[in-house]
Amino acid sequence: MALRSLLDEMVGVGDAVLLEPLSENHFLENLQLRFQHDEIYTYIGNVVVSTNPYKSLPIYDSEMIERYRGRNLYELPPHIYSVSDLAYRSMKNYGRDQCIMITGESGSGKTEASKLVMKYVAAMSSRSTEVEKIKQQLLQSNPVLEAFGNAKTNRNDNSSRFGKYMDIEFDFKGDPVGGLITNYLLEKSRVVRQAQGERNFHIFYQILCGASPTVLKKLKLDSVEKFSYVSPGDANPDDAKSFNEVLSAFDVIGFTRAEVDSVLVLVAAVLKLGNIKFRSVAAKNGMENYVVDVCEMLSIKSQSLTSALTERTMTAKQDTVTCTLSANEASYNRDALCKEVYDRLFTWLVNRINSSIKVPSQTNKKCKVMGVLDIYGFEVFEHNGFEQFMINYCNEKLQQIFVELTLREEQEEYVKEGIEWLHIDYFNNAIICLIENPHNGVLSMLDEECLRPGDVTDSTLLAKLESVCGKHEHFESRRATKFLADKTLPHDAFRIQHYAGKVTYFVENFIDKNNNSLFRNLSNAAFLSAHPLLGGAKGLFPEGDPSITVLKRSPTSAFQFKASMSALMKNLLLKNPNYIRCIKPNDVKRSSVFSSDLVRHQVRYLGLLENVRVRRAGYAFRQKYEDCVTRYKMLSPNTWPLWHGAAKDGVKHILLNVKISPDQYEYGRSKIFIRNPRTLFKLEEHRAAALHDVATVIQKIWRGFQCWRRYQLMRHAQIVISKNIKKYQNQQKYMRLKAATLVMQCYIRGWKVFALFYKCIFMGNFDLTTISFLYFTKLQNTLPSYSPIEKKWPACKYRFLQAAHPLLRDIFHRWRYRKSLTPQRKVELTEKLHASNLFKGKKSSYPTSLPKKFVGDHVTLSTNQKWQKVGAGGDIIFADEGFKIHRANGKFVSCYVVLTNTSLLLLDEKTVKQKCHVTADDISGISFSPYQDGMMIVHCKPPMDSKKHKGDLILNVAHSIELATKISLLLERQTN
Repeated sequence: MALRSLLDEMVGVGDAVLLEPLSENHFLENLQLRFQHDEIYTYIGNVVVSTNPYKSLPIYDSEMIERYRGRNLYELPPHIYSVSDLAYRSMKNYGRDQCIMITGESGSGKTEASKLVMKYVAAMSSRSTEVEKIKQQLLQSNPVLEAFGNAKTNRNDNSSRFGKYMDIEFDFKGDPVGGLITNYLLEKSRVVRQAQGERNFHIFYQILCGASPTVLKKLKLDSVEKFSYVSPGDANPDDAKSFNEVLSAFDVIGFTRAEVDSVLVLVAAVLKLGNIKFRSVAAKNGMENYVVDVCEMLSIKSQSLTSALTERTMTAKQDTVTCTLSANEASYNRDALCKEVYDRLFTWLVNRINSSIKVPSQTNKKCKVMGVLDIYGFEVFEHNGFEQFMINYCNEKLQQIFVELTLREEQEEYVKEGIEWLHIDYFNNAIICLIENPHNGVLSMLDEECLRPGDVTDSTLLAKLESVCGKHEHFESRRATKFLADKTLPHDAFRIQHYAGKVTYFVENFIDKNNNSLFRNLSNAAFLSAHPLLGGAKGLFPEGDPSITVLKRSPTSAFQFKASMSALMKNLLLKNPNYIRCIKPNDVKRSSVFSSDLVRHQVRYLGLLENVRVRRAGYAFRQKYEDCVTRYKMLSPNTWPLWHGAAKDGVKHILLNVKISPDQYEYGRSKIFIRNPRTLFKLEEHRAAALHDVATVIQKIWRGFQCWRRYQLMRHAQIVISKNIKKYQNQQKYMRLKAATLVMQCYIRGWKVFALFYKCIFMGNFDLTTISFLYFTKLQNTLPSYSPIEKKWPACKYRFLQAAHPLLRDIFHRWRYRKSLTPQRKVELTEKLHASNLFKGKKSSYPTSLPKKFVGDHVTLSTNQKWQKVGAGGDIIFADEGFKIHRANGKFVSCYVVLTNTSLLLLDEKTVKQKCHVTADDISGISFSPYQDGMMIVHCKPPMDSKKHKGDLILNVAHSIELATKISLLLERQTN
């Protein structure tokens, strides 16, 4: 019930397949009802219809992304995240390359839809540093390409004036590892001319409004009103913010500062070129001072650019002719240069981004691919030219793909699976695509006319189109007999019946825009530029190399675009398609305004109603038998937990057990076909309930395991506790037995003494042995304490022991004192006694050193890691900071003075490296002054070779008395 309510309780119908009754009016009413309640997404099976809300909605945050992660298409309300998740999981789990095709007319929200798809895919991948870097580069390519390729039109404030297809490549974990962007047909004519109410590309306004004064001065730019290529007053406050975002995006992608500066200089140079004016009297002398700025910005010689703009050089065989252009021709030449520079700069930007986001060459494994197509929508203006013709041709090809992969393949799959169904007629636009026919198509005639020698004009092109395509049922011209009276069709235009309706194209500038070539003078001047992007063999104009004498004619725009469209279609046909069909609700770009006529027109040419009918007449859901058994096997006791028979038989057991009506499904050769999504919902409900029961069993087993594990821990703890208790009890029993034994021994010994005493006293049997025993027994019981200051001693009443009694007292007192001394204390007292013998009455500082302990290692050198690495040998007896005094100049040098059980060392305080080494055998004596100082001289024995004798050591040590005492004791031990 929970799954069904998610769709049934929504506004209108979330899946158009469930509309009752199905008609165009009901379809539009459902879209309008949902649009007015901010439900902008609607399903048609697995196709998402998106209506542009023209406002921000709170349905795209991270919480919503998590809500749609890994969910079935029909579990949650329709959303663009749903089709994104379906495509991502199909790619990750099944290894199928995916493509999300976002189509619709200009202003329907295709660009924003592509951003949301990329946002969702980025959120699905891991959060490692390398993956985050790649994701940010992919996402930040959008602001750069939008700034240079988008513009405000009368239909859309952020209209894509180029086509973009991005392939995002993923590794086996589903993490992006790179990507590839392909651009199509930038509307470069917008650089020099815009329609009323429209703007040039965003980047021009962003630089002028967002760049700092320093940057503007560097680019030699002023305000917007001073440039003819940008419309006055079209700038808005968001341009400054967008410019900063573009600069940040450049940094994230990996552009260097020099590359960004070079790009901005070229954009500024295009603006400056547009301000160059010509006079008809003498074009060369009529140019304004803007030439100087442009030449400085592009690093071109002024004479070279001037000649390129105002002259044309033609070469025929070995003859060269130079002619001066008129003012209009020079202006046309200038505009052609600006358009070509901007167009090639945009292509360079795309290639530069690709070099940053491409898959690393060391990645050997084949990557999975998800493509996102964001391309211009169908356009119909009051004045449609060459660009609109190419754009609408592209949309015809995309519609053909949609027809082939969604509608026709839908029917063919039923035939392939042996399913009977009602045939549905649909609009097939394949015949319209005959305009690309290589022999008699519009594109072929256009290229042929451009290559034909002689006088070629737009009028001759129109005449040729009429003669070749005039009889085509989708081609209309005023020169044709049947359209002579059609006053809505101008004489200098032709009309084509597209899948979206009829569009009239004016042939003005068709020839020029298709030629796609510059005068040789301009390409030569650009090639000779010192600008890092413009000039040279690797620059934007490699064909301008003067050393190239034989030049091939540049391919026409129509030829290039046709080839790129063929490559795109081939690429799309290799991938599993996912569709997002975007709809523009009104022409005024306002929220809550729904124009039924406008939406009806889009629904018709997008073929949405035909798609619904195919789903309704056929089956809304299909799945392979193996996948169906895997997902729903818990619904039948025959298939749970494992099914070993044929997958089709397993599906039959499941459907019979769930008791679904046979008219709601059909068995194909390899798939099960379900007619209505409600049937699928029912299966999902039963599955959710079964999973609840399975989860209960798993919980039961897990809890039982936890109880068993807890029992084992408690049993082990009980054994340990029992062992320790028994041990403690036996110990206590042993102590009691021991105490009882001692008591018994005391009583027995006491009884023996009493018996002896009784014998001596009452029986008169006294002897010296008995008296001595009684004396020592009494003395043992009356001994004084072990305190050194205790002077008491028991009296002796036996005369023959009077001489021995004081001797025992002296022995006891000496023994009592020594017993209280620790071995360490004995050593300290020995050293102190030796120091007294050496220095008492001889050294003034001796009394002050008497109460101080001999510490030995005053600097804790034994724990120093550097000392341990040096490994000088021997145990440290003494270590302290001191000074070595040079005999020559009296200079004090700080060092560590160290005495080991073998030698005397002087060490560097920082590195603990040896500076001097004297063995104990080489020390002959030590001299001191009688005063209160630490000066001492260590006399060293001269070696056998007296020439190498370095002399005695003069030291100044704070604990000199301790050092001298320890050296003296060390020498005595070695002597003995």
